[in-house]
Amino acid sequence: MAEETVPDREVNRVYVCSCFGITDQQVKEHAAAGACTPRQIASVTKAGTDCGSCVRTIQGLLGRGACPRRELVDKGHAAAVLAPAPQLAEAA
Repeated sequence: MAEETVPDREVNRVYVCSCFGITDQQVKEHAAAGACTPRQIASVTKAGTDCGSCVRTIQGLLGRGACPRRELVDKGHAAAVLAPAPQLAEAA
């Protein structure tokens, strides 16, 4: 019987959010792309939005001050501005 080889990334996969199958590497990639808070990670991966047990782990992976956006603000660059929420029509 031939022995099956598994790539290193498959063997070293560490799940942060078992509810949605999100790995620590995925969280780190999204953080490098600018997601600086657990809420921002949740908006792109859903991690932390079901049972919530992974939120502290996500916070630990994000760390303090490791946000690229914060570094830009510290250097005097404008941070991304969120669009205002749409106004809801008044009930009749």
